[in-house]
Amino acid sequence: MLHTFWVDAENYSSLTRPWYSSHTPFPLRYYLPGKMSREASNRILVTKGQPPLYSLNEVEAQVYKDAKECLNLLSNRLGASHYFFGEMPTSLDAFVFGFLAPLYKAHLSKIQLQEHLKQLPNLCELCDRILGAYFTENAEGSSPAGQEAIDANLQKLTQLVNQESNLIEKRVFFLGRVHMISTGLISTVQTEGQGSCSLIGQSEENENSSYKL
Repeated sequence: MLHTFWVDAENYSSLTRPWYSSHTPFPLRYYLPGKMSREASNRILVTKGQPPLYSLNEVEAQVYKDAKECLNLLSNRLGASHYFFGEMPTSLDAFVFGFLAPLYKAHLSKIQLQEHLKQLPNLCELCDRILGAYFTENAEGSSPAGQEAIDANLQKLTQLVNQESNLIEKRVFFLGRVHMISTGLISTVQTEGQGSCSLIGQSEENENSSYKL
């Protein structure tokens, strides 16, 4: 998703930048989209650009391969159910919807990942089901009250997705630290009541530059 909307040149120039600029006040609209695009590219290279993936094309191929595999796993988990855990939506459905709906509905110039999603009908039906239940105008049509209900549902869903995303990032960070300590990559020491950690194999000259927790 990050690559599709912010790094892919065609999608960024034709969709992401114009849309984001139109919803950003002056003068930030001329700065923020480019900054976010560069940060997205750097994040992908940092997380995926490791041996044996050295070139940008190799990293891009791996990103899309992983994304398609993730979509396949989600499709298999959902199966024929309306939602991931039965007949009622949960925070997982909201989290998945937050990622899939833009990919499903956006008018993209480069549709490689979007085409793959549309080959998984149960995920598309999940998006349509949530859109129909929470984001369509009710019997009141386009009345202010009806629009307020739609906006309230959208805000709730956005908050839920953000909460789940932050929780997942914290868990990944914690598990990564535990793994590095358990494998001996990081050693922990106590210094004057403060905890600190250092990378194994550092020379004695660099011991004083250990990272503070």
